[in-house]
Amino acid sequence: MKEIPLEERIIFALDVDSKDKALEWVEKLGSHIRFYKVGLQLFLAAWFPVIEEITKRGHKVMVDLKFFDIPETVQLAMRQLKDRGVTFATVHGNDPILKAAVKEKDGLKILAVTVLTSFGEEDMIAMFGQPVKIQDLVLSRARRALEIGCDGVVSSGMEAGGLRGQLGDNFLIVSPGIRPGKNTEIPMDDQRRIVTAGEAISNGADYVVVGRPISTAEKPLEVVAQIQSEIASALKTRN
Repeated sequence: MKEIPLEERIIFALDVDSKDKALEWVEKLGSHIRFYKVGLQLFLAAWFPVIEEITKRGHKVMVDLKFFDIPETVQLAMRQLKDRGVTFATVHGNDPILKAAVKEKDGLKILAVTVLTSFGEEDMIAMFGQPVKIQDLVLSRARRALEIGCDGVVSSGMEAGGLRGQLGDNFLIVSPGIRPGKNTEIPMDDQRRIVTAGEAISNGADYVVVGRPISTAEKPLEVVAQIQSEIASALKTRN
């Protein structure tokens, strides 16, 4: 079992459109959450200064830009993350793309995106022209990513158990698509393969990425405490 503080198990998704809004959330949640995701929306709005402000407060950052381009471009882009205090960066591509990213790790942990949690089985038919089991595709992509040298994967908690069973414990699993309950309604929800935080951790995930269940709640800190309680209970069961 990896020694990860409970305050870092939740990676809060800063899906906002300005640095000020992002830092308001960091200030509001900072006593409970020490890990934050900067994705495309926020990065394009605020660039590296928002990452610097978050790390300056002693928190960790996952840069979720899902790098996908020709290998040389990905390698050069990864260099821009050097010495920025970033902990995780996501890459979404084939073997040459992943290899290019791994060449520039330099202390940064590379997470390979397996299958987006907004995809369902019908999307597999649209992409491949025939039925493809998502669990098999996730496992195949994860296995190749780890062989290449990635530090972990981004995967739904639904597939985390299969990954642990087949590939062991010596890599990171970060799971988005987290909801307080499977019947919970979230405004503008586009996630398909969802689980609770407790289910994801029980299945083998190390971290859960949570955004709207916290940001749309009337009492965000109470939701955070509830999720952390689920995670703690799940970790005891895994032990």
